[in-house]
Amino acid sequence: MMGSMDSPGDPGAAREEPGVGAVTFSSTSGDVPGWVAGPPDGARGPGVVVLHDAGGMTRDLREQAGWLASEGFWAAAPDLYRGGAPVRCMVRMMRDLLAGREDEAMAAIESARTWLIEHPRCTGKVGVIGFCMGGGFALMLASRERYDAASVNYGGMSEQTAAALASACPIVASYGGRDPTLRGAATRLRGLLRRHGVVHDVKEYPEAGHGFMNDHPRGELPWAFTLLARASGTRFDPEATRDARARIVAFFREHLRDVA
Repeated sequence: MMGSMDSPGDPGAAREEPGVGAVTFSSTSGDVPGWVAGPPDGARGPGVVVLHDAGGMTRDLREQAGWLASEGFWAAAPDLYRGGAPVRCMVRMMRDLLAGREDEAMAAIESARTWLIEHPRCTGKVGVIGFCMGGGFALMLASRERYDAASVNYGGMSEQTAAALASACPIVASYGGRDPTLRGAATRLRGLLRRHGVVHDVKEYPEAGHGFMNDHPRGELPWAFTLLARASGTRFDPEATRDARARIVAFFREHLRDVA
């Protein structure tokens, strides 16, 4: 069922802008804290579930939701860590994913999708966008017949996900050419989508590294993530981000448009 916005007295209470603020989503595995952003004028529009990177519920995630809202989408971002410590939660989540036990994370994601479906200002068309770890989830979800479009940003692909791409929704994907953790990922994904006849827009940015769309301020991420970021060449790239965002918005507008 639809969650409710936090009250003005709560630390994460809604901002003054219409449709923007902290929210609690209701899931089959308990409450899920999250963030929602809607068009400034509260206009009717498609929905997008926004999935965070390894850093969890950060300022960057809220700004990703805000960017989508400014383009006319209702954005709902669930905290897949449910308020827990990012490093410990990420390790547990990766372990569960490798073992095929992603039910808790999927329940959290589904709670945000349900929130959007039930929102009176959402058209009922819903996409999903993810970054890094969230990008892997977005690619996995693209084949589960619950989303109308998916945006995968430097997300990994398991063999199980690759095998399921034949039934995927339209996918727009972005990767960094200087990302040592995902060498050849864009080429492989493009080839699979072509083979299966899936509508797609896959682009690799030659000068960008991993996480190039995530602009985390200094000190926001735990030190362990900072070390991992240096090892993987993670760095915000404004130029690549502008281009990727333009592609994503155009793709979502085409595939999430209300044809009713």
